[in-house]
Amino acid sequence: MLKLMLIRHGETAGNQKQRYIGRRTDEPLLPQSQEVLKQLDYGEPQAVYASPMLRCTQTASILFPGKPLNIIDELAECDFGEFENKNYLELDGNANYQAWIDSGGLLPFPGGESREEFKRRNITGFQMAVGSCIRKNISSAALVVHGGTIMNIMEEYADEERSFYDWHVKNGKGYEVEIDTELWKKERRSLHVVREL
Repeated sequence: MLKLMLIRHGETAGNQKQRYIGRRTDEPLLPQSQEVLKQLDYGEPQAVYASPMLRCTQTASILFPGKPLNIIDELAECDFGEFENKNYLELDGNANYQAWIDSGGLLPFPGGESREEFKRRNITGFQMAVGSCIRKNISSAALVVHGGTIMNIMEEYADEERSFYDWHVKNGKGYEVEIDTELWKKERRSLHVVREL
């Protein structure tokens, strides 16, 4: 059995302003967010995996000081294209944004990734992390990633049916899940949701 914590990074200035902060914007954590993270205790996982983005590596270093970080590029947030680093107020009146809203968020981001491309990339990264844990006989690990990344993983594998947006978590929060590694190796892949963090 493999116990995993899927943790969203701490808050950034862009998060505070409700901007689309994706793969192109590598902003640091807010100082107050670092203080909040220092109060959290997520125990001592045997391994820590992270998105390469600064907000994730900073969060991982605060939550799990001294633990080596295994960086997986595929776990990075979505490329929001022309919506990157803008919020809904700044995009008001943008025809591409209105078309995207009208599609229920299903259209590709103009100049960025589609939901399918983003999800496929994240799932590849997640499978790399799980495969690494299985090969190294690791029984507990943390993945410090992005909100969208967690939503993709949970929508794909959770043993609880929820839509993509229903898996949203706040900064510094996430899910504890378990994987039956024997079933995983046989391509019977699911995550048992233990609790929200």
